[in-house]
Amino acid sequence: TTLPTQDATHTSAGERIISISAAPYDGYEFPRVLESLASIGATHVEPAFIVGYTEPFDESAFTPLKARQYAAWLREHGLACDAFSSHIDLGRADALEVFRGRMDFARAIGARVINTNAAQRSNEKRFYENIAHLARHAEQLNLCIGLENPGDGSDNLLNSASDGAALLAAISHPMVGLNYDAGNTISHRPALDPAADALVAMPLCLHTHIKDVRAGAEGYFFTPLGKGQIDCAGILRRIALTRLNLSIEIPLRLHRQANAQPSRAPYRVPIAEIEAVIAPALAFVRHHLAVANQAQTIEATLQ
Repeated sequence: TTLPTQDATHTSAGERIISISAAPYDGYEFPRVLESLASIGATHVEPAFIVGYTEPFDESAFTPLKARQYAAWLREHGLACDAFSSHIDLGRADALEVFRGRMDFARAIGARVINTNAAQRSNEKRFYENIAHLARHAEQLNLCIGLENPGDGSDNLLNSASDGAALLAAISHPMVGLNYDAGNTISHRPALDPAADALVAMPLCLHTHIKDVRAGAEGYFFTPLGKGQIDCAGILRRIALTRLNLSIEIPLRLHRQANAQPSRAPYRVPIAEIEAVIAPALAFVRHHLAVANQAQTIEATLQ
């Protein structure tokens, strides 16, 4: 299956969309998030609605009225939405109703891709039934579904890149691809090299997440890009060979315990501390993409 946003030609850093996940701003109202992102030179935000990982919410968050309000806030602050995170198990009994509503909301605020988990392996049968319906809805909306590898150590239909090809072949729909996250692999399957697995997954991706992680006896902690144990620079060099858009996702309020389960701090992170991590992360991504593109240009002129 040819994914809609992936091909062999490279995209210049100026054309590629680099989003910032709202995850580090967990606990702040969306207008405050946008104000901060605009102040550090971001152009796109990836809203994050993930039960257990972000501020509590229910399906009333995704009404048409709320979508219009979000769209107005985006226009007011001069930002756009290309990707939307709203992870659920798509094998749940209520997944069709729940995820369709979130898809409608994401598309209404401009998103091109909605990222989610696939499903626990125990929910495999219902997952394939549900994804067939959701893929058709995605086609009607012109919205891609990005299946993301989890980080909690469970047995998922997408535990690693090696699961991706068979999973997408079974789904067999061009609007469904991967949103691979090497920052999840390190806790989900510690025996794997996260960056190497990300490179295996990349041809199957329609979007990707970049985050860095430091693992220790007390668990897994999200760090500034380039300060953890994941070769984010190497991943970005490979992304530069594709047309993939990406999101920087550094959930600063969160860490994973040694058993890979998420743990949210009781208090939100101060805005100044968030900006002190996110602004250099944006510069890190832009720098490594630009260096890789420059190297490609030099190589092409020498041939």
